[in-house]
Amino acid sequence: MKTARCAYCRSYASYLGELSKLPPGCPTRDMTGVLEEARRIYVEDGEVRRMALASSEVEGEGYMRWPRLVEVAEMAKKLGVKRIGIAFCIGLREEAKIISRYLEKEGFEAFSVCCKVGAIPKSEVGVPRECWVNKDRPFEAICNPVGQALILNALGTELNLAVGLCVGHDSLFYRYSKAPVVTLIAKDRVTGHNPAVVLYSGYYRRALGIP
Repeated sequence: MKTARCAYCRSYASYLGELSKLPPGCPTRDMTGVLEEARRIYVEDGEVRRMALASSEVEGEGYMRWPRLVEVAEMAKKLGVKRIGIAFCIGLREEAKIISRYLEKEGFEAFSVCCKVGAIPKSEVGVPRECWVNKDRPFEAICNPVGQALILNALGTELNLAVGLCVGHDSLFYRYSKAPVVTLIAKDRVTGHNPAVVLYSGYYRRALGIP
């Protein structure tokens, strides 16, 4: 049976190119048809190849040296990008402003769109009041990732950044964005936007029931 459970594997065979040592159930061994399709895409799709090359160059040049914000700028330069979109959560307004200033300093045009753009009421899409963040207010706007994507599409951005979009809202933004999307900040208010910290904390792992 074909499967993919690489998270439980302790072999570095694919990483090292040691194909004779691939363990049972390894997708590199058992799903060659799928992976040949991936290889074909890298070879034949010029845009995919260009982004893969720029990404790998940035990985090699900035590994353990550049923060993610710098990596984004350096990749955009390699791609020849001039117009960068920032789709941000209203709770990260200050962060979005700093990101915009940095990108402008680096020579890019930066366009930023807040998640509440359009002022669409939550009641219009059927969100029950008990799920509003501020239940006592007469109006609360939905997060509007589709609107954020369509605005940035209309502005002709060539690369978009997701900055603190909610779980699920980020998925909608990725779906409707014409430009490639890089997640710059993954929202997690409990951990200061560091969702990986729960994986390294014994307290959180016990609380979540993770062995």
